[in-house]
Amino acid sequence: MKNVALITGASSGIGEDLAHIHAEHGHDLVIVARSKDKLNALKKELETKHKVSVKVLVKDLSNVDTAKEIYDELKSENIEIEYLINNAGFGGVGAFHTRDWKKDESMMMVNMVTPTYLTRLFLPEFVARKSGRILNVSSTASFLPGPGQAVYFATKAYMQFLTNALWQEVKDSGVTVTNLMPGATASGFGARSGMDKTSMFSHTASSRRVAEDGYNGMMAGKLDVITGMNFMGRLTIKLAPFLPKKMLLKQIQQAQNVE
Repeated sequence: MKNVALITGASSGIGEDLAHIHAEHGHDLVIVARSKDKLNALKKELETKHKVSVKVLVKDLSNVDTAKEIYDELKSENIEIEYLINNAGFGGVGAFHTRDWKKDESMMMVNMVTPTYLTRLFLPEFVARKSGRILNVSSTASFLPGPGQAVYFATKAYMQFLTNALWQEVKDSGVTVTNLMPGATASGFGARSGMDKTSMFSHTASSRRVAEDGYNGMMAGKLDVITGMNFMGRLTIKLAPFLPKKMLLKQIQQAQNVE
């Protein structure tokens, strides 16, 4: 396998589109998710259409041991990863004190702990060989606290700050670390989290567009890529640091209300 991208959450949405884009460039893939059937269908499609090699890893990223399992399995097969794309993630609407703790615990594992561990496992190799690109998918939710989605917003803020810090640490090493921040995106994410019923998802960007922006940003070694937002959304992000926090918190909470 050559020019291999490891993509988590590749069975649908942005992750699936990222896999298509990488394959369209003639590059090989390792695709990771829980759905064996969806991954195998994607593998067959990509290998048939683009004549690339695709390895399927059926893994539960909420498990504390999964990142090491992925790394060890690829090392045992001498598969060298050139692109690490930490895309998997999920959210959930509801007041923090009433939500199922196990769901939020799993969210923190998938959104923060596993991608951090995968990055820690692969980054030393990237730096040693002076090549490699990492794309971490956070969210435009990473800019503000999110009453009504407190844990989700917090996990995405963590990923933004971690990714930005790593970009600076390795910027002269030949390795790049890019932070992708999509707005509301048309994918299974909204339905799974319940966010598709909120006003925040009244207008969504296509997952293909978001994936293209993220992939191109990764290839260019960009620090941040903000995509899938209209003019007002981008303006709000820019103005947020200068607006009263209590007012913003109220507005965000109102936007989380399921209609």
